[in-house]
Amino acid sequence: MIVYIAAMSQLPYRKGSLLFAPMEGVTDEPYRLVIQKIAPEWDYLWTDFYRVPTVGRISAKPLLDHYGYKTLASQSLKQKTGLQILTAEQAQTLDVARAANEAGFHHLDLNLGCPARRVNAHRGGSFMLQDLDLMERTVRMIRAEFKGIFTAKIRLGYHDTSKFKEIVMRLADSGVEAITIHGRTRDQMYQGLANWDAIASAVEFSPVPIIGNGDIWSVEDIDRMFKHTGCYAVMMGRGALKTPWMARLYREYQGRFHELHETALHFERLRSLDEYFTELEKMYREYGYNDFNILGRFKSLSRYLFDDFEEADQVRSRFLRANLLQDFQASLDTLR
Repeated sequence: MIVYIAAMSQLPYRKGSLLFAPMEGVTDEPYRLVIQKIAPEWDYLWTDFYRVPTVGRISAKPLLDHYGYKTLASQSLKQKTGLQILTAEQAQTLDVARAANEAGFHHLDLNLGCPARRVNAHRGGSFMLQDLDLMERTVRMIRAEFKGIFTAKIRLGYHDTSKFKEIVMRLADSGVEAITIHGRTRDQMYQGLANWDAIASAVEFSPVPIIGNGDIWSVEDIDRMFKHTGCYAVMMGRGALKTPWMARLYREYQGRFHELHETALHFERLRSLDEYFTELEKMYREYGYNDFNILGRFKSLSRYLFDDFEEADQVRSRFLRANLLQDFQASLDTLR
């Protein structure tokens, strides 16, 4: 069993925490503010990744804009929100690390798991999991400049898992203070089952805390991930998009998950969906979104939300076919 000492005391979330994953095009400030309001039981959230530019003058302002000024203005929100970056070999990583440090960010996370073809073609994201010298140079460069908490999010490897242990150990040796592991390789994308055994093995050999991620869709899955892997914390991505109030359910029913039968979960989903979209609309309008923009956001958030309904494909299709925001809202009314 690994004993966490320095890293455990420095991380902004405690052992056993539930983390809402950083997701591109989703976890911008207005979305995070709504999640903090309707489900404050989430222990920690991240920005969607800030893509480190390859040209232009680097300053703190774009980072602050990306992070969000309402978050910056609230000590409690700042303590629960990390900044994630995505960089590549030719990007201005050093300058961004300096800017993040000068701006006073308390936590920087490096995205080494992005499987997108375009990102990997530029030697960024999970590409670095097959060029470990590049990965280590990048991590050491950031660590040398950034004085706050520095963590990384990875996959098990690029094509396969043959370098998995070396990836974890080189990251730890280079100064990251925790590692989130999505239990798939880059080539797997989101296919097949996440390999929780690999996460469990990392918990045993890693000198820094390991956060488990992948195929966590229910409160029972959260419990199983903790018990199966012994991980320090659990991060949810697609599962959090399906049930944004999952942390509330987990905390409320911990130790008695058997009480969460299908009828209770369905009622909770109906109630929470109404609150979710109501609060999102109010927040998006506050940020200047028009009906067209809001409808687009609502549709993008609908991929997993209706999986538990009878005839889920037809239900989801009805929302995705909405041409007007009023049509989307009318479809919500039919669910009650």
